Amino acid sequence: MGNSLITVTMVTREALRVLHNNVVFVKGINRQYSKEFAVVGAKIGDTVNVRKPNKYFLRRGQQIQIQGTNEQYVPVKLTTQYGVDTEFSSQDLTLSLDDFGKRVLTPAMATITSGVDYDGLAMVAQVYNNVGAPTVTPGNSAGSGLANSNAPQIYLNAGMMMDNFATPRDENRRMVMSPIAQATSVQGLSGLFNDQGTLGEQYRKGVMGRALGFEFAMDQNVNIQYSGNHSNTTVVVGAANQAGSVLAVVGGASASYYPGETFTITGEYSVNPENKQSTGQLQQFVILPSANVATPLYPAGYYLGDSGGNVQLNISPAIIGPSTPINPLQTVTLLPTGGAALTFNMAANTTTAVNNVAYHQDAFTLATADLVMPGGVDFSARETYDGVSLRVIRAYDITNDLFPTRIDVLAGWATLRPEMACRVWG
Repeated sequence: MGNSLITVTMVTREALRVLHNNVVFVKGINRQYSKEFAVVGAKIGDTVNVRKPNKYFLRRGQQIQIQGTNEQYVPVKLTTQYGVDTEFSSQDLTLSLDDFGKRVLTPAMATITSGVDYDGLAMVAQVYNNVGAPTVTPGNSAGSGLANSNAPQIYLNAGMMMDNFATPRDENRRMVMSPIAQATSVQGLSGLFNDQGTLGEQYRKGVMGRALGFEFAMDQNVNIQYSGNHSNTTVVVGAANQAGSVLAVVGGASASYYPGETFTITGEYSVNPENKQSTGQLQQFVILPSANVATPLYPAGYYLGDSGGNVQLNISPAIIGPSTPINPLQTVTLLPTGGAALTFNMAANTTTAVNNVAYHQDAFTLATADLVMPGGVDFSARETYDGVSLRVIRAYDITNDLFPTRIDVLAGWATLRPEMACRVWG
């Protein structure tokens, strides 16, 4: 028997339920909620500052060594308003909530879900650690060392990279992969150390579940990485002893470099963030976007070398070498030498790679905020669940007996702790 009336509050709560149950990437990350945005007379701009955990160095001995507390924040701009606009009739509102959900809410929320997840997975382009071969799907046989794409080795390597950066080994490690990566990995790992219940679930659903220290999930919105037109053998560090988040390099004249590309520098080894000892692995760096806007030839955030091949790249992590006293933010064993070679993970201008990602929930953050509730409408409601705020507004078209309705989520993404994530190429 249908309901006599489906209220907008019921619609809003059901929309949130559908959203929460269908997002993949969002479920596994840190979520921030700010209720102050919709408070009249208390506007706070469009940015939420998310605090990062403080870092300190260890003292050995009795003599006190006072350390400053250097609070670090990641600004999250709430500038994206995700929404779906539709309308339904008086007859629609007399259906049961289940029927209404199947006909209207589920397809509408699927659109919002896809957009939110896609933008979130774009943050993976800011992750510098990576394993596997860019042109080989995880689970297929290829490579050795960190370039090994065999299952389970590639996932064990991803976990090792996260271990090197003191990522907690808890139930909050996750792996999100493309459909083809899941297909090859389910086959490659179906009989490995899994109990019968897990094997049965893999057989019935064709999905990974929990294995190798990760909760596996598939997402069609996994992003693609492109490479610029530069040589992998002739790009070198410019001046010696550069430090910070800008690196001057020399490559080919008018060579292009794309945001999201990763590379290592000869002699630059990463350090454990807690004990500052070398991990034995070359530090991997990622190119962050520049201020250049997209052109027909280049994506947004690209870089171009000048006629002499000189270019300054924004990079992450910042190059921070050893010092006395110890800098808690140290990232590498030493500052680079002039002429040290850069080795890019992807071949120049010829390949694309899928940014599958292993991550801890604290690697990324999604911030949402309450949108203002307007007056002069038929009905409106706003609900918050598990760190996500959603608003539904319904008006009335008396001529056609229709209820134009909009569903909105105000949100912003940021990479909070990139060292707690690792790309799994393929």
